[in-house]
Amino acid sequence: MTDLTPPIAATRPHNFTTHGVTISDPWAWLKDPNYPTVTDKDVLAYLAEENAYFDAMMAPHKALTDRLYEEMKGRIKEDESSVPQKDGDWLYWTAFETGGQYRKWWRKPVAGGPDELLLDEPALAEGKEYFRLGAFSVSNDGTLLAYAIDDNGSERFTIRVKNLATGEHLPDTIPGMLSEIVWTADDSAFLYGLANEQWRTDNARLHRLGTPIDSDIELFKEADEGFRVAVSETSDRRWIVIGTGDHVTSEVYLLPATDPLAKPLMIAPRKTGREYDVETHGDTLYIHTNDTDPMWRLVTAPISDPGTWAELIAPSTHFYMTGIECYRDYFVVEGREDGLDQIDIYRYDPTIAPQRIVFPEASYAAGLGDNPEYDQQVLRLGYESMVTPGTVYDYDVATGEMTVLKVQEIPSGYEAGKYATERLKIKARDGTEVPVSIVYPAGFPRDGSRPLFLYAYGAYCYAIPPGFSTGRLSLLDRGFAYAIAHIRGGDDLGQQWYHDGKLEKRENTFNDFVDVAKALVADGWTSAGKIAIAGRSAGGELMGAVVNSDPELWGAVIADVPFVDVLNTMLDESLPLTPGEWPEWGNPIEDKAAFELIRSYSPYDNVTAQAYPPMFISGGLNDPRVTYWEPAKWAAKLRATKTDDNVLLLKTNMGAGHGGKSGRFDSLYEGAEEHAFVLWQLGVEA
Repeated sequence: MTDLTPPIAATRPHNFTTHGVTISDPWAWLKDPNYPTVTDKDVLAYLAEENAYFDAMMAPHKALTDRLYEEMKGRIKEDESSVPQKDGDWLYWTAFETGGQYRKWWRKPVAGGPDELLLDEPALAEGKEYFRLGAFSVSNDGTLLAYAIDDNGSERFTIRVKNLATGEHLPDTIPGMLSEIVWTADDSAFLYGLANEQWRTDNARLHRLGTPIDSDIELFKEADEGFRVAVSETSDRRWIVIGTGDHVTSEVYLLPATDPLAKPLMIAPRKTGREYDVETHGDTLYIHTNDTDPMWRLVTAPISDPGTWAELIAPSTHFYMTGIECYRDYFVVEGREDGLDQIDIYRYDPTIAPQRIVFPEASYAAGLGDNPEYDQQVLRLGYESMVTPGTVYDYDVATGEMTVLKVQEIPSGYEAGKYATERLKIKARDGTEVPVSIVYPAGFPRDGSRPLFLYAYGAYCYAIPPGFSTGRLSLLDRGFAYAIAHIRGGDDLGQQWYHDGKLEKRENTFNDFVDVAKALVADGWTSAGKIAIAGRSAGGELMGAVVNSDPELWGAVIADVPFVDVLNTMLDESLPLTPGEWPEWGNPIEDKAAFELIRSYSPYDNVTAQAYPPMFISGGLNDPRVTYWEPAKWAAKLRATKTDDNVLLLKTNMGAGHGGKSGRFDSLYEGAEEHAFVLWQLGVEA
């Protein structure tokens, strides 16, 4: 193979029969049978060939990539630091140093005194290709720090405990963890969860400092392989929360923080399709639930009788309640009204009307920031829009006064007036109106002459916020419009919006995206073939579906860690996530209709002999969410099947997982590569 000859993966006969249907999968060998260890020489050789081809094809565009990277880097304040926040006797913040890939964690006494370095991520990451900090939890008395790190992207974390007075680490080390860390009230122990062999957290465990790991006490064990267990705490820190659930059902238990060995208090037994989460205030439970409506409601119950629910805030037609947070003197309800973020403050006295925090723009993203104290009289908020850089506010609950603490600094300069943003409504083929957030250079001509970048996700009840991006400016400054399609499958307009894009309604997600693109063409925003599209993970599945259905629309495609081998993955219950994913996609093992439906849209299974647009596909060798062989098999099949000569690139991060490279500048360079690919393929002047 010469450097500029695309690699051709060998085919090896592999057939299997399910529900009477025999499927041939000649690239199945790309899945190493020893996974999560990948040692198969043929697999590694193929991935290396693809990476070499990627490097060779991108080499002529390195100057463009480097230029984009320098632009993006120039918009980042290198010595960025967060706004300090009070928690007890201390002010906590994080800070990057100039040139630093990772942040440092700091604190200082509220009463005055020197800055104290809690955790030095750059030192921990030294010499490692990948580094990620997971859980980070300071003990209640402020003397200990428990934290967890992953140094290969596999999302299997190791817990360490640091004495903050001496700087020394305790001997307590717990590998294979996948959860948060919650201290007991006396700080003698903490709760956590271990990942099992299938990378599923099916337990909550108690570790007492100074004792062997094998003596840790299992407080909760989940029997359903589709459920995942999580640990947290209520805002008043009186209760430790053990939650278990899948994508549609939840069950919550409370433990007294003073007595973690007490019998867990079940709030309500699991009931398929019912989700809920719990906060407390005094002796009252505040339960946020979708038991009667997908817009959710808020009910209360006595802790002494948790099953007796009384409605406090009824479901609303337009307001989608996404969460609640209890504080000493009030509680906060977050949600979206007709798709836009809202924050409402309620007093515990029902005769006092709630107050809504008002934001100035027609389209934006806003929410609670870090508010660690129960007696929180001033709320920390975050706000941004597609033209407004990230802004940190303090909101005085008593007076309603909003104070700007920090506005995202863009060292190379930024003029908001050079750009405009709108929120569009585009009618899909079934008549449903799909919201679209769009930003574009001022004076953008609506004559179809300009390129457009279209992004979406559309799964797992996750809404893509219309927020700010410094990287996006490199496209806008080259004449692009940038749009986010808020398609069904996310919960942008409420949980029903999510339900309308999953299981048997999954194709609504793909149709919405295509219909948004066609409408943007019809309205002069761009033209067919001038649209660059991007999606990640389940959004990568979206990319795979729409390049199969409407390849002529797209001028360039970015598919990051794409979930494209849907049928094979959902048929393999040994994979880490599969049983927990059946409520999202369907169970093709037991349900023939689910098998046929997934088979009808699974991107890998529906690659056909047709012309495909230029494509940039990425994967991560250690990715436990979308395993590396999904993008590899898809790329191999596309190469063998497609009828065009368009560029197809596969880049596999050999030392990273689902999120790509971990350092902030390494990650930024990967973004520059993708932008360079888009500009190259659309022929835009660099």
